[in-house]
Order: sequence, then structure tokens, then C-alpha cells
Amino acid sequence: MAIEIVNILQDFAIIMIVAAIMTIISWKLKQPLILGYIAAGIIIGPHTPPFNLISNTDVLNLFSEIGIILLLFTVGMEFPIQKLRNIGKKATIITVVEQIGTLIVGYFGGQALGFSFYNSLFIAVALSVSSTVIIMKVLEELKVLREESSYLTLGVLIIEDVVILSIFAILQSTSVSGTISLQEIIIPIVLTVAFIAAVLIIGSKTIPRLVDFVAKTNQSDVLVVAVLGLAFGFAYVSNILGISVAVGAFFAGVLIAESKSHAVTSILTTPIRDMFVAIFFVSVGALLDINLIPVFIIPSLVLVGITSLAKLAIVFLSSRSQGFSKKTAFQSGISLSSSRGGEMSLIVAKGGIDIGVVSPFVLPIIGTITIISTFLSPYLIKLGWKLADRFKEEEEDKEPQSQDKTT
Repeated sequence: MAIEIVNILQDFAIIMIVAAIMTIISWKLKQPLILGYIAAGIIIGPHTPPFNLISNTDVLNLFSEIGIILLLFTVGMEFPIQKLRNIGKKATIITVVEQIGTLIVGYFGGQALGFSFYNSLFIAVALSVSSTVIIMKVLEELKVLREESSYLTLGVLIIEDVVILSIFAILQSTSVSGTISLQEIIIPIVLTVAFIAAVLIIGSKTIPRLVDFVAKTNQSDVLVVAVLGLAFGFAYVSNILGISVAVGAFFAGVLIAESKSHAVTSILTTPIRDMFVAIFFVSVGALLDINLIPVFIIPSLVLVGITSLAKLAIVFLSSRSQGFSKKTAFQSGISLSSSRGGEMSLIVAKGGIDIGVVSPFVLPIIGTITIISTFLSPYLIKLGWKLADRFKEEEEDKEPQSQDKTT
């Protein structure tokens, strides 16, 4: 037991020291901090020669899961319930349209590359979902979480997780038994809707009052423990229901955002969040085998290119059809299309392999796509948001012209 504790401490020390060095280098080079974390993970990971600096990757996975929960929890505190209610219907329509469109493009892309039916199908499903953690971290670094396009982006990301889990359940059912089990499809959807409804209806009337009651103690440590308890409690419940832990943690943050003390809570929990989020991105780098990039680089680039362009176009057009401005539609489109692969994509690919209908090479392809898009997404989102300013200028130029015509 003592040896295990020593190894954990050693791993933790190596993670934080290397991460600190790489983020300082990233800051000096004026690059996104995410890239510094991922580079640190690659350096200490088991796939980078000459030796592995980490003795226990299971501990790294555990810390990274905590990082996901804390990141989405604090992001949730930036999103009031009323805003989510207003954007929910439109985000649902956009999500369904863009996932179907991206799935079709991804499937035919896989077929064009010579993949089998199920390989193409599972790859398409994996690439139809965007990485919530990566996108929201980049938007947070850009300090644009309160923009309308960020609200829309997160709304789509949350609904994407629900849709992708439903599609995954259908694929698992049909590929193994050859028939569609309505029970396996309906139950996850009903549980998800019931969970969200309970959060918005019951939770909004109880949790904010509870947080304010704890805040009246004027004990910051008590408040931190209480809200973190809520974050992990909601994540646990969502996990039990078969929903992503990120969804549960996010809605815990949304409820706390309704309390009068949410600003203080956000300040108190941010340092803890930053530490574990850093470990999450380090773990992404550590668990990615960069030696596979040359092997799968061509199909990965093809799939990244076609699915990203498809998602950008579909999100832009569907957002415009729902009444959003060109600027908001483009910013949401570029944010959602920037990150192909990610945590949910790897789960889908691994699930297909586990049930024996997908070839083993699919997982490293998705892993390679994750590496590529994780490195590119900070730059793509920054570039996209700058380009979106042109839409704002065009819309402002048209307003005076339209006013002149009316006069």
C-alpha cells in the first residue's frame, strides 16, 4: 500500500512539474495553454520513447475524469436556466440536423476510403459528435462564454451527448442481434429527459436556496465542500442513468448559477477546477500514441476535413434558419466543427470493437483524429471568431441602408 501511495505521489509530481514547464513555454510563445498540457502528456506518456515517466495510467484516468466534472460544473455556472430554456428548442433542431448530416457525410467518406459497412458507420457516429471539454475550454480561454454563440454551442453539445448515446444504443442493438430493441432506445431517452426535467423544475426551486443557506455561514470551506458535493452528486446520478458525467456536472453548475452566492462560489472553486482540468488535458496527451499518426494520417485528414466542413455548413445554415445572425451562426459552426474526435468518440469506437463488429484499426484512427483536431481546434476557433466579425460589419452596413430606404 505504501508503495502505491509513493507511486501516486511520484506520478502527480511529474504531471504537475512537466505541465507547469510546458504551459510556461506555451505562454511565452503566445500559444493556447491546452497545447502545453497536451505536449506535457505526450512527453510523460507511455507511448513516447525512451521511457514512460508515469507508473499508473489508471490514476491519470481518474484525475482526468474529475477534471471533466469540474470543468463542466464551472461552465454551468455561467449559463442561467432562462437562457437555456430560451435556446433549448432551437438548439435541439440544429443538433438533430447537423448530426444526421455529419453522420451521412462521415459514412460515405468511410466507404470512399474502402472501409466496411460497420467500420464506416461507427466512424461516422464517432465523428458526428464534438468534444464538449475541448471546445468549452477554448471558449473559456478566449473569455467569450457569455456570448450568444457560446450559449448556442453548449446547448448543441449537451444535446449531442444525448443523441449520440441513443444512436450508439441502436447500433449496438442492431449489430449484435440484427434487430432494433425499442426498449434499449426508449429507456435512455426517457431517463435523460426525466433527469433534465427534474433539474429544471424541482432542482431550480431547491438547490439555489440550499446553496444560499450554506453561504450564510460565511465559511468558505463549508461552501466549497457543499457545492463540490452537489457537482459530484449530480455527475454520479447522471452516470447511473447512463448519461455522460459531464451533463450531470453541467446542470449542477446551472442550478448553482441561480443562487445569490454563485459569484463567490465560482471564485472559490476555480483554482481546484484549473488543477484537475490541467490533468485532464495532460491525460489526453499521455494516452495518445503519436507513433500511429504517420500510419493513419491520410484517412484521418480526409475524415477530419469532410466532416468538419459538413458540420460547419450545416450548423451555419440551420442556425440561420432558426433566426440567429450570421455572426452567431458562423461562430457556433466553427466552434462545433473545430473538434472532431474526443472523449465520446473514443467511447463509440471502443464500444464497436468490444462487441466485435468493428475492426481494431478504427480506434487508432479516431485517436489520430483526436490528436489532430485537439491541436488545431484552438487556432480554428480563434480564426473563426475573427472572421465572424466581418459578418457583424456587413450587418451593421446593411442597417443604415435599409433605414434610408424606409425614409
